[in-house]
Amino acid sequence: MEPVAGPAEGGCGLAGGTSAGGREAGGQGGWAGGAGGNWMATHPTFTEMMSLDISDSAQIYAAFVVYLDLLEGRNWHEVKHVGVAELQLVCLHAREREQDSLQVMVPVPVHISLSHERIREIMKKASLPQDDPDAPLSVTLAIVESDSTVVYYKMTDGFVIPDPPDDTEDVDNKQWRKKRKKLFK
Repeated sequence: MEPVAGPAEGGCGLAGGTSAGGREAGGQGGWAGGAGGNWMATHPTFTEMMSLDISDSAQIYAAFVVYLDLLEGRNWHEVKHVGVAELQLVCLHAREREQDSLQVMVPVPVHISLSHERIREIMKKASLPQDDPDAPLSVTLAIVESDSTVVYYKMTDGFVIPDPPDDTEDVDNKQWRKKRKKLFK
């Protein structure tokens, strides 16, 4: 498992020490209310997520934080939430770019432990059907810390051969050719 492009510092990748909602962290208008009231509880997407058959409110909170990060912080397209009642998860389907295929994000609070069996179950039940039958199942775990930091881990069922390097000098490199030969055996 390797981390995929998470924020370098701060919450959901937004600059200036703000929370996912764009308000000053720890200030009067933060997550818990303050002068502006609890904006999150009245957000239409959050209320829709709350109405799903998911009993863990921490999982719903994590899903909403990832929803905001993808939509507002990373400018992803067609971000939709999907409840998977049998897994007690809210998954997100989204496109990084308009022409890309849908990806599955599985938001998980940082305090939740995942076994190999649980990860396999999530991959089988939450991943989207593949256009290519030879393509491995794939989901991205979005691990959410209490300060709204999100770390993304792309998970695939089996091995995925890496793309060749962009640098043409590396293509001529003897070591790269050896590695590539081993991968395609």
